[in-house]
Amino acid sequence: MKQLSDLQPVAVWKYFHEVTQIPRPSGKEEKIIQYLEAFAAKHHLSVRKDGAGNVLISKPATPGYENRPTVILQSHLDMVCEKNNNVVHDFEKDPIITVVDGDWLRAEGTTLGADNGIGIAAELALLASDDVEHGPVECLFTVDEETGLTGAAALEEGFMTGNILLNLDSEDEGELFIGCAGGKSTTATFAYEPLSAPADLHYVRLSVSGLNGGHSGSDIHKGLGNAVKLLARFLFLLKKDFRPVLAALEGGNLHNAIARESYAVAGLKPEDREAACVLLNHFAADVENELKHADPGVRLTMETVEAPPTCFGDTLTDRLTDALLACPHGVMGMSREMEGLVETSTNLASVKMKEGNRIVVGTSQRSSIESAKTAVADQVAAVFRLAGAAVEQGEGYPGWAPDTRSGILQTAQETYRKLFGRDPEVKAIHAGLECGLFLEKYPHLDMISFGPTLRDVHSPNERIEIATVDRWWRHLLEVLKNVPSAS
Repeated sequence: MKQLSDLQPVAVWKYFHEVTQIPRPSGKEEKIIQYLEAFAAKHHLSVRKDGAGNVLISKPATPGYENRPTVILQSHLDMVCEKNNNVVHDFEKDPIITVVDGDWLRAEGTTLGADNGIGIAAELALLASDDVEHGPVECLFTVDEETGLTGAAALEEGFMTGNILLNLDSEDEGELFIGCAGGKSTTATFAYEPLSAPADLHYVRLSVSGLNGGHSGSDIHKGLGNAVKLLARFLFLLKKDFRPVLAALEGGNLHNAIARESYAVAGLKPEDREAACVLLNHFAADVENELKHADPGVRLTMETVEAPPTCFGDTLTDRLTDALLACPHGVMGMSREMEGLVETSTNLASVKMKEGNRIVVGTSQRSSIESAKTAVADQVAAVFRLAGAAVEQGEGYPGWAPDTRSGILQTAQETYRKLFGRDPEVKAIHAGLECGLFLEKYPHLDMISFGPTLRDVHSPNERIEIATVDRWWRHLLEVLKNVPSAS
């Protein structure tokens, strides 16, 4: 079986392996930052760190390329930390275990972190190289991208000097991205007083599992199942016939991931349990039919559990389950500017029970049109306000408007055609790239985003297509070699 060390290009995979050994959850990137600082010192390169923790490592031009403009290469340091329930893994301490699986590299039951570890690895390989031709480069590593692009938002003016930026955080080799959606978060909080759980009821744990999950931007159009929505649908049906007592309800995790798993604990009259089980079986058959193409592994189960000490009141049960059912999720509109591009969407990301008798529902909205982003966020807020929840909305982040006249785009197109004998596709992406935030402080930037092929990011099924890394790396080097001379 092939090992990581057998893969090409050797330098990129070497550094990717080193990156996978360093824990780097969002907001806890201290260890990877220390690694970068030590790397820069080892290679005698200039390194800077701003107040947010963003790191910039600079490398001078190779001989003969001194008159080229400075190019910024950019990737983010943090990774989404998701694992299967049966996997024991501490993302703050444990390395990622990688597996070469045919044409793909994946992890053992966790996210791989190729989003955006492969971008980090490419930058490190370039910085460590002594045989790559390039003009002056600045390698920018941003923090906390996955939980709100806060590193990019806090980037200081004047921190970097280049006018060309190559974002290395895209997921389809052979595609050049020149635009992205803006995003916003909407959070609803239900406060409640717990009641003593009736002792004469039969308590069950209702679970939704087996879903693929995925990225709430790039995968939102695929019709994937949402575990929170599916559980809310069943609880609504259960309420109509049996009026259960609800004692727990949780599901999903991150704001930018489609919920893969959820569960509820409910109390039923003992004589109703069998009928409720039949209802679940019928509902499960319907869901399996609905998701047979997009999420064929979906499972809905009911198992007996011990009686909990407390439960929700009827009013909270009704308001919470009704709001989760009513909350929109998925594609809200398609672009009329670029065929096949999702314009506006919303993700019902999570519901979590918190200390202080609070139930917190997390959602996120995206759109390439600012007014549409605001409108769908307000729609979600209205649903939860009507249900009696307190609602807060984040400031959000801007989109990145496509520029088809971009000079670096032209260079990337020409070099790809020269290397591979075909034209790359030029696209915008329905996901949040940091490019929109960079433009706010550096409006002169000429940018593209490109990367190797990744699939099922933000889920334990995340994987990277091995052969595309070599093609992407070769293309990156050719772009750097062919950046036009500064005027």
